[in-house]
Amino acid sequence: MHDNQERIRLCDCNRSFSLDAGQLAAAGVVASCHHALCAQDLPVVDADLAAGRTVFVSCTQETALFGELADTHEAGQRIHFFNLRENAGRSAESAQAAPKLAALIAAATTLPAPEPVPAVQMQAGRSLLIIGEAGAALGWAERLAGSFDPAVLITQRAGEVELPAANEYPVWSGKVLSLSGHLGEFELQWQQRNPIDLELCVRCNACVKACPEGAIGFDLQVDVDACRGHRACVAACGEIGAIDFARTDTARSERFDLVLDLSVEPLLKRIELPDGYAAPGRDPFEQALAVQSLGEFIGEFEKPRYVAFDAGLCAHSRARKTGCTNCIEVCSTEAIRSNGDVIAVDPWLCKGCGTCSTVCPSGALGFQFPRVPDVGLRVKTLLSEYARTGGRDACIVFHAAEDGAAAIARLARRGRGLPARVIPVEVWSADAVGLDLMLGSLALGACQVAVLAAGSHDAAPLKAQAGYGQTILSALGYAGEHLRIIEADAEEWQALERALWSWAPATGIAVPARFRLLPKKRETLDFALRHLVQHAPAAQAAPGLPAAIALKAGAPFGQVVVSDACTLCMACTGACPAGALRAATDSYRLDFIERNCLQCGLCVASCPESALALEPRLALGEEARRARALREADMFHCTACGKAMGATPLIESMIARLSGHSMFATEAERARLRMCADCRVIDMMKSESTSSSAVKAWDLSE
Repeated sequence: MHDNQERIRLCDCNRSFSLDAGQLAAAGVVASCHHALCAQDLPVVDADLAAGRTVFVSCTQETALFGELADTHEAGQRIHFFNLRENAGRSAESAQAAPKLAALIAAATTLPAPEPVPAVQMQAGRSLLIIGEAGAALGWAERLAGSFDPAVLITQRAGEVELPAANEYPVWSGKVLSLSGHLGEFELQWQQRNPIDLELCVRCNACVKACPEGAIGFDLQVDVDACRGHRACVAACGEIGAIDFARTDTARSERFDLVLDLSVEPLLKRIELPDGYAAPGRDPFEQALAVQSLGEFIGEFEKPRYVAFDAGLCAHSRARKTGCTNCIEVCSTEAIRSNGDVIAVDPWLCKGCGTCSTVCPSGALGFQFPRVPDVGLRVKTLLSEYARTGGRDACIVFHAAEDGAAAIARLARRGRGLPARVIPVEVWSADAVGLDLMLGSLALGACQVAVLAAGSHDAAPLKAQAGYGQTILSALGYAGEHLRIIEADAEEWQALERALWSWAPATGIAVPARFRLLPKKRETLDFALRHLVQHAPAAQAAPGLPAAIALKAGAPFGQVVVSDACTLCMACTGACPAGALRAATDSYRLDFIERNCLQCGLCVASCPESALALEPRLALGEEARRARALREADMFHCTACGKAMGATPLIESMIARLSGHSMFATEAERARLRMCADCRVIDMMKSESTSSSAVKAWDLSE
C-alpha cells in the first residue's frame, strides 16, 4: 500500500499486453492501469506531478517525454521508471504473469535507492597523439589541428609524403617502446631511429638536396640502407645540428590526453581498450568514427569506482611466493597488477566488468556497482512477493543493463517473450554475478538462476562458477539443472528463447532463507550453503548427505593434504592469508580449519619440502569449522642432557642434510647433531682435551 503522495501508473502500451487491474488489486497492488500513458493519458501524470506526488511509471521507452514533463514542475526526483512491457507483459504466458507483475512492481516502488558509489575523477584536454604511417598520420594531424593539439609519431615512411610547411605541431619518428596510462594520462616511450631530429630540424630541406644518393625524402626520413656515408647532409645542416648519425640520446617520452593509433596492429592488445585510446586500423571510415569518438572525451568526467579492494583478504602473494592470480588473469583491461604481497587495481583503467570479483576466492575484490547486498535485497523482494501472490518455480535471470536488456527486448518484440516464471534482474555487468549471488538467490527461494552473458567478453569464468554450484546442488540432492549461463545477445534472441522456454523447473528449496546477502563474499557463501545443506533433499534419502563434495580444480573450497615429507617447519602457516593453517600452541602440530581455506596455493608454494597439495572439495560437516590436526610429531630431545630441541621430523631432516658435510665426517661429529647447542660445545671441548693432536686455542698465533 502507498500513501496519498505516491501513484503507480501502469500502461499496457495500446493494449499490446494484458494488465488486469482487478487481479493486481487482489494481489495487493494499488495501481492505475492505462492504455496510452504517453499520449491521451499523459495529463494524469502531469496532474500527479503538479500535485507534488511521487509517480512510478511502468514505461522506460518514453523516459525522455516524461522527464521533460517532470522538468516543467521541477519534479525530476519524484518520477521513477520501470519496465513491465518487455520484462513481463509481452509474453506467450502473459495471462499467468500476475505474480511476476506484482513482484516487479513491488521491487520498483518499495526498495530504497542504493547508496552512491565512490567516483573516480578523470580529465582530458586536447593533447592528441597520432601514431602510424606518415601519410595517414600527417593527414589526420592536418585535419585535426584546429580541434585538437596534435603530435605525430611517424613509425613508417610513405612514398613522397612531405612534412607540413608550417611547423605548427610536433612531428617525431621512431619505434614505439611502450604505451601506457589512461584517459588524460597516456605516456608514450619511443626510440628515435632517424638520424634527423625533427624537433631540431627547421625543414629547410638542404639535406634533401645535398644527399648524393637521394636517401633523404621530403618527409625528412633517412633511408639508412641507401645512405653511403658521405655525410653531405650533415655539412648542409650546418650549425642547426639536427643531423647526427652517432646520436646516443634516442630514448624519448611524452604524455598525452588522447591517442589515435593508426598502426595495422594496435599497440595496446587488450580486450577492453582504455577510454581515450582508439585503434581503427587503416580503414578511412573507421578512422573518421574513431576521431569523432575521441572528441567526446575532452573535458572533465566522473565514473564509478566499480570495485572495492580489501588488501587484508588478498591471497595473491606472501614472501615472494605467488598464490592466487585469478583476478590478474581475467582482467580484460589490464587494470590489475601484482603489487608485492597484494594486487593493485587501477580505477582509471577499470571498466566495471566485475569478472575479478567473480573469480576472487576470498572476497578481497568486491563489485559495488551495484553492491551484492543491494542486488540481494532486490532478489529477496522479488522472490518473496512472487511467492506471496501465488507464483511457483521462480527463475531469476541476471542480465547486463545494456546488452542483456536489449536481448530481452528483442525476445519480447519478435518471439515468445520471457516465461511467466522467469524474473529478470538488471545489473551493470553480468560478469560480476558470482557464486555468492547464484547460490544466495537459490537459498532465498529461486528454483533456478540464469546469467544472460550478453555483453560478456568471456563467459568462461561464469561457467566455472556455475559448474561449482551445480556440482554442490546435485550432491545435496536438488534434482535438475539449477544454474545456467546463456550466451546470446539481441541478434541471437532465438537462442535465449530456446534456453528459457525449454528449461524445465528444478527442485527448489523447501523453506526460503530469511537472511540478507552480505558485503563479504565468504560470509554470504557460508550462509547460503548452510541453508541449502540444512534443507537438502539428500538428507532425507537413505545414503544421506556426503561428508564432502569433490569439486574441480579452481574451486574456492577445499582442503590441504600433507605428506610424510612435512617436517613441521610451519612455513605454510606464515604464508596462509586466511588463517586456515595454524601452528598449535600446546605441541608440535599443524592444525587446519577447512572452512577458511581459499585454495590459493600459497602454502604449497611456500613449503620447502614440497609436502603439501590442494584438494578442492566442499566439506559439509561441522568438522570443517573446527581445527583438525594435519601433522603432529613428538618432541626431539638432546641425547646428552634431554633438553627439548624441536619437532622430531624437523631435527631428523636437519641431521640428514648435514650428515654429508665435511664437518661431520666422523661418527662422533655426527652424534653432536643430536645434541643441543650447549652440549655440543661441551662435547667438542672434551674431545679436544683428550686428543694429543688437537689444536688448542692457546697454541694459535697471529
